[in-house]
Amino acid sequence: MALRDELLKSIWHAFTALDVDKSGKVSKSQLKVLSHNLCTVMKIPHDPVALEEHFKDDDEGPVSNQGYMPYLNKFILDKVQDNFDRQDFNKMCWTLCFRKNLGQSQLLISNDDAFKIWCIFNFLSEDRYPLIIVTEEIEYFLRKLTEAMGGSWVEERFEDYKLHLDSKQQCLNAWELISVVGAGHFSKGMDRQTLSMGINDVYQELILDVLKQGYMMKKGHKRKNWTERWFTLKPSSISYYVGEDLAEQKGIIILDGNCTVEPLPDKEGKKCLFLIRSSLKSFEISASDKKKKQEWIQAIQICVSLLRQGRPAPHREARQKRRELRLRQQAEQEELELRMRELQTANEAKQLELEKMRKALEESAANAAEEEKKRLQTQTELQDRYKMDLEREKLVRQQMEEQMAQKSTELEQYLQRVRELEDMYRQLEDALEDERRARQDEETVRKLQARLLEEEAMKRAELEQIHLRQQRAISETEAEKQELERERLAKESALQAAMKQLEHLEQERQGALEQYQTVMKKLEDAANNTKSWKHKVAEHEGLLRLIQPGSKGQKLITNWGPAAFSEAELSLREKKWQEMKNQAE
Repeated sequence: MALRDELLKSIWHAFTALDVDKSGKVSKSQLKVLSHNLCTVMKIPHDPVALEEHFKDDDEGPVSNQGYMPYLNKFILDKVQDNFDRQDFNKMCWTLCFRKNLGQSQLLISNDDAFKIWCIFNFLSEDRYPLIIVTEEIEYFLRKLTEAMGGSWVEERFEDYKLHLDSKQQCLNAWELISVVGAGHFSKGMDRQTLSMGINDVYQELILDVLKQGYMMKKGHKRKNWTERWFTLKPSSISYYVGEDLAEQKGIIILDGNCTVEPLPDKEGKKCLFLIRSSLKSFEISASDKKKKQEWIQAIQICVSLLRQGRPAPHREARQKRRELRLRQQAEQEELELRMRELQTANEAKQLELEKMRKALEESAANAAEEEKKRLQTQTELQDRYKMDLEREKLVRQQMEEQMAQKSTELEQYLQRVRELEDMYRQLEDALEDERRARQDEETVRKLQARLLEEEAMKRAELEQIHLRQQRAISETEAEKQELERERLAKESALQAAMKQLEHLEQERQGALEQYQTVMKKLEDAANNTKSWKHKVAEHEGLLRLIQPGSKGQKLITNWGPAAFSEAELSLREKKWQEMKNQAE
């Protein structure tokens, strides 16, 4: 398969050269000539009728490369064997293509050197069409060429050229590679002969598989004499010639896995000896120095080791490894690009999702702003409502304060009346002193008591009406109070304070009642000790009615208004009066 791939590269150049108008097709007459030449060079019996038979359905025009490939595989490459001279094959293909593609006006190399570079290009080029050589293989070839010329490799120069190459493309075709070497860009300071010798060395190593070559002395098998020969080492053989021009081959040593090479001690005046044992015979060789001897021994041992392992030549194996590495890198690169595309697709999807989320967030923000606006509007309305409520509360509080002020005024008036009562009490005490000296008769007291009862009944009726009005007012006040308590809890404290004041007033009223009872007792005593009671009571009758404090208990209502004492007190007094009357009788 490797042989077919190498042959196809040269044939591709020849087919492309025959495509004059670059349409990708070649006339059948030219293909007949090409096929005949290929069969002749590769020692394959040529059947001129086979081409006509193969393309009998396509007689109207030229044949494309894809159309020619089935014929080439079936009638030529399937029959080829490795028994022909590949150099003649390459020269035939080179002859068909170099005149069309190569211009030698500015090249420092000969046509033969250009042919060798063309062969090297086919060896190092990628297995895809159109044929190109990548940057890595260009560097490998130029390094080999520089070493063969005995020069030193300048890495910076190639890096600059690689940058220039990358700006256009990352590869070269055969004719561009020939132009690069022929222009002398990487062989500055070298003459044409040195450059030609370097190209030849690289060509022999890579194309002719010459791993090592040089002059050494060989001992003859029949005459046992020592003769200088030019030796060339290939992966499976060692050939020796009369001279380095390879004009006359004197013999060949076939190498296989059973061959051995070993150093020999100096003898017969020869130094640096080593022995090559093959399956047929043994060969004694003398190198020019110990270094050459060791190099040849190591090179031959490497070839034998490769034959034992069934591996190709080192430069071919290295080329295969470089290609496999590039394929792996290319596969990794493609996988990386695929991952990058997947990541980019995922990123784009994520970007779309983020964009949707952003739009959703914007909509949410707009909705939130609208809701916030509504909330602020509602809050403003509530604040206005609260302000109105506070205004109403302030108004109610002012009304309550006014009521409290009115109550305070009434309280002051009541206290004033209490003070007046105290004054009247003092006057009454003075009057009682006079009343002790007088005593009314029972009839006068009875009439007076009846009149007092009537007055008390009247006052009690008036007080009951006042009490009903107060109850209604209190009910209305309680309703207002409940409504105000729901709106403002602080009003309760004010009302409680007012209730405490009222309780205080009630206590004072109770005190005044007790004083009044004391006075009444004194009056009863006075009624028993003086007969002028009726006259004295009549003088102070109006005053007593005015300052009567009354009680919170059930009042007796008379025709003249609320009575000065309750029914219980009246019954008690009636009982005492009856006892006093019985005693007087």
